[in-house]
Amino acid sequence: MVFLSPFMSRIKSYELGKHLKRSFIDRLRVYLKSGTGGKGLPKLGGIGGDGGSIYIQAKNNINLKQVYSANLRKRYIAGDGESSKKLKLYGANGQDIVIDVPCGVTVETDSGAKIGEVNTEGEKLIIAKGGKGGSPLNDYKSEQGQAFSVNLDLKLIADIGLIGFPNAGKSTFLSLVSRARPKIANYPFTTLQPQLGTIEYDDKRVITLADLPGLIEGAHYNRGMGHKFLKHVSRTKINVFMVDINGFQLNPKFDARDAFETVVFLNKELEMYDSSLVQKPSILVLNKMDTENSRGKYDRFMELFENYENSIQKIEEYWRPIEKINFESIFKISAKTNMNIEEVCLEFRELIDELDERNRLKSDKKSPKILQEFLDEN
Repeated sequence: MVFLSPFMSRIKSYELGKHLKRSFIDRLRVYLKSGTGGKGLPKLGGIGGDGGSIYIQAKNNINLKQVYSANLRKRYIAGDGESSKKLKLYGANGQDIVIDVPCGVTVETDSGAKIGEVNTEGEKLIIAKGGKGGSPLNDYKSEQGQAFSVNLDLKLIADIGLIGFPNAGKSTFLSLVSRARPKIANYPFTTLQPQLGTIEYDDKRVITLADLPGLIEGAHYNRGMGHKFLKHVSRTKINVFMVDINGFQLNPKFDARDAFETVVFLNKELEMYDSSLVQKPSILVLNKMDTENSRGKYDRFMELFENYENSIQKIEEYWRPIEKINFESIFKISAKTNMNIEEVCLEFRELIDELDERNRLKSDKKSPKILQEFLDEN
């Protein structure tokens, strides 16, 4: 049960539901108040009930917009513990609150401190602990509950993240290989929110893809979509860099970049945000091979890329990555004509299966050690 203070009931209706105007929410600030413990009864040894706690629980097929819709005031107040009485020495515990959230939610304080995260269906985390009821352990004095605001921060969990500058063809590619239907147009920033899709193979194996909003130079400084985009990359197993073989120019005020420079700049953006991201398994996909002179541009790209150390000298020193991304493979495709799309999807499958098997073997090696430690302690 959620209790609302009288003050909150006076909030004007137009202020509620403002987040619902946005089609995608990946961060939601909520107020929490756990229950106060019930008073003890020292003369008779009566024990007060504990105050209710507040939990989040990971759930599939739910999003933060639905979480907000269920409680527009964004206030969660757990029940107080019952005080001890002569006719009822043991007070009942206050009612807990469980907030269903999407898998991949991290809970942070306003100062940025991480409380915890839930990543798999059914995983549960206490985020506000109820006060203890009065008992001999605390001289029968009940303890207050906690009260503070937290941020529910969603990082999408997907097998594959599609990364690239705007208008590289990520949305077209996603619509080809999955059931997702993102908005597609021939101008930058068509994708303003992450789009999720799935590839289903003949043996019913399913792989998830996230089409993430296009980067711009300076995203690591939070320019453009900035951190709103980059945080989602941290949860993917594989990064797929989608690059227009013709290069990229945001608008006439920005310099035009060829395909090689585009790859270098994407490498640098991820490195500046989080250097561990460039160490992830990655695939490079050069798109729009159906366009005029694309073959010549591809040959030029490969010449520059194969002579990376010399080629990078023409780029401003600030934008030269410290660590180069080692691509598992490089594909040339046309999302418009379906050229090599099937081959790319088969590569996704092979690499994901390889990573899953590697992680399974690591888990198997840890299990006996964890079991032995448990047995030694008990």
